[in-house]
Amino acid sequence: MEILKVSSRSAPNSVAGAIAGVIRTDRKVEVQAVGAGAANQALKAVAIARGYLAPVGIDLVCVPAFANVSIDGEDRTAIKLIVETR
Repeated sequence: MEILKVSSRSAPNSVAGAIAGVIRTDRKVEVQAVGAGAANQALKAVAIARGYLAPVGIDLVCVPAFANVSIDGEDRTAIKLIVETR
């Protein structure tokens, strides 16, 4: 499964396009975000991606979870959004 990493500076429309592209080919993608700002951008991107895919009959669901990631040698907790078709 492909992993898309989102930061607080990520443009939600760009991330949504990436999500839609992966969903069209693989039907499932993982979106990771560390921090409140990044989680906000990631969630907005999932909502926008639903709007991109709904007209072609693809309905998305999002399952949130936690993931442990290492950033610059430091362990952090990330929000992991598993996005897949219904």
